[in-house]
Amino acid sequence: QMQLVESGGGTVQPGGSLRLSCAPSGGFLDDYYAIGWFRQAPGKEREGVSGISSYGDSTNYADSVKGRFTISRANAKNTVYLQMNSLKPEDTAVYYCNARRSSTEYWGQGTQVTVSS
Repeated sequence: QMQLVESGGGTVQPGGSLRLSCAPSGGFLDDYYAIGWFRQAPGKEREGVSGISSYGDSTNYADSVKGRFTISRANAKNTVYLQMNSLKPEDTAVYYCNARRSSTEYWGQGTQVTVSS
């Protein structure tokens, strides 16, 4: 059973940057998987942040992160990234990676991102 592992979270000051990584344990994120990043702040529902289609030919972003976040996949490294720049306090949340292929879906355990001065 494949599991997703997120890493790269931490605490940064407003305006700072972080790069989150999502890599599978016990499997391979091949081109058939569509990948999404989601986040959940305390007391709020989980929301979609960014996604990349299978084969990576299209990406999408929530309005709140457009122009600041970039999703990418490095198939050779079996990893999907979320580059987060110009971070704001409202970006504070637990960030989750999701992989979907046909009727199969996987979630990671999440990584905490805190933006605070």
